[in-house]
Order: sequence, then structure tokens, then C-alpha cells
Amino acid sequence: MNKKMTRISDLINEISMGPFGSDIKVDSFVNYGVPVLNGSNVNSVKLTERSFNYVTTEKADSLKKANARRGDIVVTHRGTLGQISYIPEDSKFDRYVISQSQFRVSLKKNLINPIYFTYYFHTKEGQKRLLSFKSHVGVPALAQATTNFRLLQFPLPPLANQDKVVSVLTLLDAKIEINNRINTELENIAKNLYDYWFKQFDFPDINGKPYKSSGGKMIYNDKLKREIPEGWTDGSLDDLGKIVGGSTPSTNNSEHFTDAGMGISWITPNDLSNNLMNKFITNGAQDVTNQGIKNASLKIYPKGTVLLSTRAPIGYMSIARQELTTNQGFKSFIPNKRFSSAFIYYTLKTSMKAITQYASGSTFKEISGSVLKTVKICCPNIQIVEKYTVSVEPIFNRQDLLELENQQLSQLRDWLMPMLMNGQVKVN
Repeated sequence: MNKKMTRISDLINEISMGPFGSDIKVDSFVNYGVPVLNGSNVNSVKLTERSFNYVTTEKADSLKKANARRGDIVVTHRGTLGQISYIPEDSKFDRYVISQSQFRVSLKKNLINPIYFTYYFHTKEGQKRLLSFKSHVGVPALAQATTNFRLLQFPLPPLANQDKVVSVLTLLDAKIEINNRINTELENIAKNLYDYWFKQFDFPDINGKPYKSSGGKMIYNDKLKREIPEGWTDGSLDDLGKIVGGSTPSTNNSEHFTDAGMGISWITPNDLSNNLMNKFITNGAQDVTNQGIKNASLKIYPKGTVLLSTRAPIGYMSIARQELTTNQGFKSFIPNKRFSSAFIYYTLKTSMKAITQYASGSTFKEISGSVLKTVKICCPNIQIVEKYTVSVEPIFNRQDLLELENQQLSQLRDWLMPMLMNGQVKVN
């Protein structure tokens, strides 16, 4: 990037490492207080405010150097490298405690916009600089993290130019965030309706009234060991559809794999870990070729297949937006004529506690297909499932469209970001 280069040490007010592991133990956590950051909080440009543990105010005060505040930058120096986020001025909390795997940076705001600074390190060039002092021994880490970070060269344009770039990039990210909020609300509606109909059994009866609350007949089921509506039966996950497993082509042959969008979509659990905000999936990090399909005897699953990761980790889920296949980390459900993708999706989510208790393995936990098929469920009347599917179909379609729009916005932002920063594109 064609800019005046400045050593980062000249832009820093303060930089400090997170606390020692012995300073924050599990018994330090409380139900509410000052949030402690983890890797999931710094996986995007702006701090992601979910999945917190908390420590008391007194504990946070004792870790003064590890306290990050609004406007500060948080960087991961051990574990998932390359993570860097800024704490926005409208954050939920006025301070946070960084983890032992992070360091925080307070910048001179008369020279550098913290948001611009963070966006830069999300470009390819910025990531290359940030990882230039990565240690290749043992656990992934940045060697002498704060010392080497200070020594990095940073392309510094005038502050006014930084602000203009930030105005464009944050506008795109704000729209993405709004779409995510809408999708979260839509998800709550669809899930609550499932719970209301299939867990509380208050689906509409023939008069349109809540079945159980209106005195609908309930029958005790010996296998499920509970009452269920008359006409419903006990069953298992095997009744939901065809359960299929994936595989991995030989990695010794480069002709088995190709870039995403260039072959047949091949999904791994890691692809879903990068896709947790989304319900649907199109591609993973890479595709497989026809040769790779043959090598691993892979089956291609139709659109609407529900993917469930059953090893390392268990419980990631997604719905196929198009034909695809997976590695061995999944057991996927191809819907039958009786049950829709929507019903299968929430039935699996509802059954997750029962599913995970059957996990076995010494090195890592896994659930076999044969065991998965035996997990008991309540099978509703088919007409009720059809009514539910019709009710939530507009919600699923809207969520799908918003996810696709976010992908386009993200691609536009990532395409514009380096060009805005190197002056190829100017903001009037």
C-alpha cells in the first residue's frame, strides 16, 4: 500500500498483555460483572459481544493492565492467530478483561483512527504483517507479541482520509449487522412456534385452538415415558429421513480438490464453525472434483439436506442451499416425503442433549450413524408437520435471502477495503 510508513510504537499510548493463567481461574467466574473476552469475541473487525464469562469488579480492578475499554484494540497472540477487533464506543460494557491469550492496545487518536487501524489488519497485507513474527514451535503463537507488534510498520494516511474510509466500511458492516439481527428475530419466531406446537403440544386443533390447552386428548406413551397427543407415535431420528455419512478424498492427489465454486461443494465442521450465524450453507473452503468424489466414494446430497456435525465438535448444523457433500465429520439427514427440512432442523436441535449423551471415544467424542438412528423422538401427525412447514417457509426464505445479501456485502467490503486504503478508490 502506497502510504507513509510509520512504526506502530509511534501510534501507541499503551500496550499490555493479558493476565497470567493463574490470575483468572474457573472459580474466579461469577454470574455477572465485568466480562472476560475469549477468541469468539474477537473473530471480526468489531468486538462480538456474546459468550462471556464474568469476574467481579474487584477482580477486574486487580487486573488493571488487562482492562480493555472503548476504543481499545484486542489482539489474539496465542491460539487462533490473526484475530484483531476494536471495542466500539457503543459497546454493551464500559470495560472488559482480556484473556491470557490476548493483548490490548490503546492508540493515539489524534494520529490514528482505531477502526481504520483494525480494518487494515483484516486485509491480506495487514494479516501478513501481523503474522510475520508467528512462532512455528508448539502451540500457534506470536513470538514476543507486544515487542514485535510495536516494531511493525504501518501505512499511515492523513486522519481525514482514514475517517472517510471508515465511514464506507462501517456502513457496509452496519447493514450486515442489521440483517443478522433480523435473522435472529426470525429464528426466534420459527423456533418458538416449533416449541409451542411440538413440545408444548399446543398446535391448532380442528377449531384452530391450542390443542393441549383446550383439552385435547393426551395418551401416555410407554417408550417415550410421557404423554403425547392422540394419533401421534413414538419414533427415532431414523424416521426423519435417510441418514448419510461423508468422507475425505486422498490429500496426496491435488486433483481431488479445487477452489470453492469450481467443483462440488464439500463441507467440513470447520466450515460451519465459520458459519455459525447462518442457517444455510452453499460452499466450504474448498470443493472436490469428480475424481475426488470417486476416490472417496462420496454421495452427493440434494438441496434441503440437514447437516449435523457428529465429531470434533458435535452439534454444528446447517441446511444445504444446493447439492453438496461432506467429510466424515457429519451425519446428514436427507428429508423424506413426511418430514421437511425445517421440521428436521428443529427436531435435531431439540434432541441435541439426547444426541450428545451417546457420544463415545477416547481421543475425541463422536456419534456413530447406527447410534444416532436409535435416538427417540415423538412423531407428530403428518398434517400438523405440513401446516408447520407452510407457516415457517416464508421465514426460512427470508433468512436465506438475508444471508445471501450479507455474503455479497462482505465480498464488496473485502474487495473495497484494500483499494480504499491504498488510494485506488477515493471517497468524495
